[in-house]
Amino acid sequence: MAPWAAVVVWLLAESAWCASHLKFPSGFKFGAATSAYQVEGAWNTSGKTPSTWDTLTHNRPQLITDGSSGDVACDSYHQWKDDIQIASELGLDFYRFSISWPRLMPTSFPDEINEDGRRYYDNLINGLLDKGIEPIITMYHWDLPQRLQDHGGWSNPLIVEWFEEYARVLYKLFGDRVKNWVTINEPFTICTIGYAIGAFSSGVHDPEVGTYLCIKNVVMAHAKAWRLYHKEYRKQFKGRVGISHQLFYLHPTSEEDEEIASLAHEHYYGLYSHPVFSKEGGWPPGIEKVIEKNSKMQGFTRSRLPAFTDEEKELAKGAYDFYGFNYYTSRKIRRRRDGESLGQLSPMRNIKELDAILEVDRGWDRAACFWFYVYPEGIRKLLSWVKNQYGDVEIVITENGYSTKPESGSNDYDRIKYYRDHLEQVLLAIHEDKVNITGYTAWSLIDNFEWNDGYTTKFGLYEVNFDDPNRQRTPRASAKYYKNVIQTNNIEIPKKFSTITDEL
Repeated sequence: MAPWAAVVVWLLAESAWCASHLKFPSGFKFGAATSAYQVEGAWNTSGKTPSTWDTLTHNRPQLITDGSSGDVACDSYHQWKDDIQIASELGLDFYRFSISWPRLMPTSFPDEINEDGRRYYDNLINGLLDKGIEPIITMYHWDLPQRLQDHGGWSNPLIVEWFEEYARVLYKLFGDRVKNWVTINEPFTICTIGYAIGAFSSGVHDPEVGTYLCIKNVVMAHAKAWRLYHKEYRKQFKGRVGISHQLFYLHPTSEEDEEIASLAHEHYYGLYSHPVFSKEGGWPPGIEKVIEKNSKMQGFTRSRLPAFTDEEKELAKGAYDFYGFNYYTSRKIRRRRDGESLGQLSPMRNIKELDAILEVDRGWDRAACFWFYVYPEGIRKLLSWVKNQYGDVEIVITENGYSTKPESGSNDYDRIKYYRDHLEQVLLAIHEDKVNITGYTAWSLIDNFEWNDGYTTKFGLYEVNFDDPNRQRTPRASAKYYKNVIQTNNIEIPKKFSTITDEL
């Protein structure tokens, strides 16, 4: 072995040893998460009206791997006490869940509040607080009221005002007890993936124009909801409002691909983050120029990326209390070679706007989801990317988790290893990179309806028996591991977890 190679091996070993002895700082919080459509069920009871996912799964079941839906899901609408008990057993500091807009506001507007829906969320919030668990509420986790989708959904600029009205109702009803809010979960999935594949945008396929209309409206809707809280509710309730972004690291294949990788990060995350978190506001300049240039070459009279007015730019800039950070997977990126086809257009395979190809490293393990490859170092690199782009902003990791197949059962060592390896990278980001990270959220608390995968993949710390009318929840080995992390502030895997019979 060459001397330099020996040094590299020693440094890697030293880094791993240091990470295993690092601790999360005082005040660091651990939680777990779910979302309304994925767990609640009761899709048409107690006054709830259809969401876009109700419509999609009923009218186009072929888009779901197993043709299933969230009609019953985990039946958390009726089994909410079980969810609270699970959260308490794990020792969670917080539980992140979302509100179903059409369950609470069946007309989509504040002229009617569904009392059954309100009672459900009141019970859940109060039950968590009684157990000493902090509720973190996501206002919007993809289940848009179908009525609003019929009027254009996220491509209609009026949704900015509709979302502000919805946020006002939430603050009024629950703001006295809920101190941490996430306005919108993963705008990247809603807009970039949604309008590219049609599933997360209710079947609308328009990546060239629809995606960018959606992006601007999501940014402005978040900004309006944040400004509303800041102006009318912060003094009374003393809470915080953020937004959760999905990021997956785009690793340049070679030195020649570093520029395209930088632009790709602007395209996939900067378009959503830069208007809110940067000091200058507005769109990230690099990708803004690329889209404008491409638009003119295509014959458009103006950029397909809608411009901000000065007033809009100021409204969005600084509209945050924390940066919600979701991470699962990564990709390698390179320019398309001469004569090479981009292939089937997909945000997980290519970026047409940049004429770039996305690939996976042969050394990365694959999880159950077709898109999910494991690269723990990616979370640390992206945490540092956020710091480098936007300064010492507070980051709350609002999702991180691993998918398995149903037949994997409760002995989910791969999930434990995923959590351990990613928590190690989070520790290194905190202690070595000095990234301001204050919380970590495991996705997910329980198995659920996993969007286009239906029930063919599982993310839960707890296994759910979907054949049982009561949807029995059973702890997996990963639940025991995560509980141990919370109790001991130690990420290493105890030897006893090699025996699944250990009680939680």
